[in-house]
Amino acid sequence: MGRDKALLEFGGIPLIVRAAQLLEPLVGPPTVVAPAGRYQDLGLHTVPDDHSGFGPLGGIATALRIHASPWNLVVGCDLPYLTAEWLGFLIERAQASTADAVLPENARGLEPLCAMYHKRGEAAIRAALERGVRKVTDGLAGLAVLTIPPSEWKGFDSEGRLFKNINTLEDYEESRAAFGKGRVE
Repeated sequence: MGRDKALLEFGGIPLIVRAAQLLEPLVGPPTVVAPAGRYQDLGLHTVPDDHSGFGPLGGIATALRIHASPWNLVVGCDLPYLTAEWLGFLIERAQASTADAVLPENARGLEPLCAMYHKRGEAAIRAALERGVRKVTDGLAGLAVLTIPPSEWKGFDSEGRLFKNINTLEDYEESRAAFGKGRVE
């Protein structure tokens, strides 16, 4: 992107604020795992990543360390098609599960950045990081993972865009157009 995509405006607000507003009614004030102070001017609670440079897996381990609650909802800020209805369903599925992680699955594979992680999986994730594992799905080896197939989540998104993230300017323009915001200048 050439810039911090979390700060890209969507509906007049940065993507990261939009994500926080989506999550707050479901889980309370969210915590953003990011470099110290990066988004505090946006009114977001941030915590530095315990494993900076290890990507999202390090962020997941940090989230599990800092929160005492048994289940943690982990969501990337660059998923503009997420809905409260879907996230509520995901939370309910996790809370009724004996799994260590609950992840939706689509044709591309698992979606680890829109998933629920149980606190009991923290030690295994941290051990994976200590072995140098960086890929989230590899870091979940040894955990009991419940996957939610498309047949279940498509009811929340018949077009299959629920987990489409923004990685390029084209993705950003496409998502803005889908929500009637037009081209990015």
